[in-house]
Amino acid sequence: MPRAKITALGCYVPPRVLTNFDLEKMVATNNQWILDRTGISERHIAAPDVATSDMAVEAAKIALAERGIDASDLDAILLCTVTPDMLFPSTACLVQHRLGAKGAWGFDLIAACSSFLFGLTTAAHLVGAGTHRKVLVIGADTMSRIVDYTDRATCILFGDGAGAFLVEPSEDDSLGFIDFLNEIDGSGGEFLKMPAGGSRLPASLETVQNRQHFVHQEGQQVFKFAVRRMYEVCRDLLARNSVSPDDIAALIPHQANRRIITACAERLGIDPERVVINIDRYGNTTSATVPLATRDALVAGRIKKGDLVLFAAVGAGYTVGANLWRWAY
Repeated sequence: MPRAKITALGCYVPPRVLTNFDLEKMVATNNQWILDRTGISERHIAAPDVATSDMAVEAAKIALAERGIDASDLDAILLCTVTPDMLFPSTACLVQHRLGAKGAWGFDLIAACSSFLFGLTTAAHLVGAGTHRKVLVIGADTMSRIVDYTDRATCILFGDGAGAFLVEPSEDDSLGFIDFLNEIDGSGGEFLKMPAGGSRLPASLETVQNRQHFVHQEGQQVFKFAVRRMYEVCRDLLARNSVSPDDIAALIPHQANRRIITACAERLGIDPERVVINIDRYGNTTSATVPLATRDALVAGRIKKGDLVLFAAVGAGYTVGANLWRWAY
């Protein structure tokens, strides 16, 4: 069976920038406090008339143009998000229609901040099975719509954005997808969630008044789990493939908190210059962080063909994921 490879990527962030200094005027916080605890300086915020599908379409168009193919060539679209335009139809359907990807099927994938890696894993296996030749994996989230800007613990963290990878068969068996290690741990579900809006707690006057349609997080619980499990899943994936941390050209982690990223890298023994961090400019864009960080690493010349790239993420659920790829272009 063919090995899957990443052949193109595209990213989009909305033009409006919300800085820490802007947040100082909105909630009881300050620039230095945010920087010290998260590493974030600014984040991009979508305009009121821009939804997740709009950003996803823009990122997809860039990826398709980079590869020089038409949307009609796609076999599948995996739309990774926790902020769909609506519960149904799926945002994948909306994006498929807007792109004109008439030959593609697809679905939305919800795994919080691990969504993109879960989608990338799925795409690699669809291609590896020989049933698909062109799978578009899109991570897109409009987190500003579910953030409570009166809660200084969470509103400082999130931004909006989208990114897309095109996954295709590799002609060279030495390049492309190597392995993955994903897991879920539902015992942590209470610590990071949006309580209302589903079948358990449908929208009502009470849920709106109680601000239950926003992100709720117990920060210390999430932080401790993320530091431990991101390191452990990366360690185990590398060991399973007899790969030394010294062989990794780039660790591209989910951008939730600079301290989580640096703690993981230090435990793995990966030098800081091989760790991609761009949280300062985007904040936590949930499903879009990994493609955004990958794009920035490529632009900076930090990834080249043949390099070993390690992707990692931890998200609500809890969800945990790591992917190991040998870069193909």
